[in-house]
Amino acid sequence: MICSTLLAVEVAEKNGLFDLDATLPIIAVQFLLLVAVLNSLFYEPVTRVIDSRNDYIRATHAEAQERLDKAMALTRQYEAEIGKARLQAQQVIAEAEAAAARIRAEKLAAAQAEMQAKLEAARLQIEQEKQAALQQLQQQVDTIAAQITEKLLGSAR
Repeated sequence: MICSTLLAVEVAEKNGLFDLDATLPIIAVQFLLLVAVLNSLFYEPVTRVIDSRNDYIRATHAEAQERLDKAMALTRQYEAEIGKARLQAQQVIAEAEAAAARIRAEKLAAAQAEMQAKLEAARLQIEQEKQAALQQLQQQVDTIAAQITEKLLGSAR
């Protein structure tokens, strides 16, 4: 038993955990080679793709921002032009309404003047007809009176 214990201790000392032989440097070199291969075959292409994607996103974002700024500027410009056009339209409408009111007033005044003239002409015509009718009636009265007088005087003789 002692013999087997000594043998185990001897084997443990020979292949120990902290034995410094060529295995540790070989594993370290393999690890570094693996890191270099992974870096050149995997990480660099992935980082290039990620960087190019980030550049594309930045460029697209900058372009979109520039377009948005232009659109906002055009919107402000068009809103200002629309405001001016509305003011001009309101002025044109006001002028047209004033002109229409003026024309309406002129036509109304002309129609009233024409109506007054026609009324005056009709009144004068009625007055003339009345005078003519009175004269004719007076003549008829005179004629009838003369006839009555003649009949009265003629029958009295």
